[in-house]
Amino acid sequence: MNYLAHAFLSNNQEELLVGNFIADHLRGNALSIYSDKIQKGIRLHREIDTFTDSHPRFRESKRLFYEGFEKYSGILIDIYFDHLLAKNFKVYSPMPLAEFSANVYKVYSKFQREIPKSGLGFLDYVIKNNIYTEYGRLEGIERVLYHLSHRIKHTVRLDHSVPIFAANEQQLYGNFQLFFQEAQKKFINTEN
Repeated sequence: MNYLAHAFLSNNQEELLVGNFIADHLRGNALSIYSDKIQKGIRLHREIDTFTDSHPRFRESKRLFYEGFEKYSGILIDIYFDHLLAKNFKVYSPMPLAEFSANVYKVYSKFQREIPKSGLGFLDYVIKNNIYTEYGRLEGIERVLYHLSHRIKHTVRLDHSVPIFAANEQQLYGNFQLFFQEAQKKFINTEN
């Protein structure tokens, strides 16, 4: 899962949220510079990633992108699952996505000193472009994938995967629903 789902699964706990956000910007297990709760958020992020990568619905979804995008299929499903969460946010949360996003950005800003230098530029991009809310629009996802294509510096254009997503959206949403229900039960113990 990508950043929105990780934030959602932090269950409105600030330091868990921060740890969950910075985990991709850290290497190894030398985490003692962080508070216990931020460390717990980092571990939560890694547990969510392990759960995601091994989940049958996630793996099934990846296969839809093998033609032309096999190497990046996991990244694509991470982002498309965030899109499906954002697009259907009211199914999973009583809080509107725009309000949830604004609250999360405030927490990230409050704990900015805890964010590694490698994550500060990304944080700035997320907040300035209101990425979590933009995930709810297909055009927003397309823009995110376009920028990601240039960040990974490969010749593949991830935004060119949008027609595959559109052609398979119903199947992908079915996979996402089952997957995310299990993720919620495992990580936040809710039936939403």
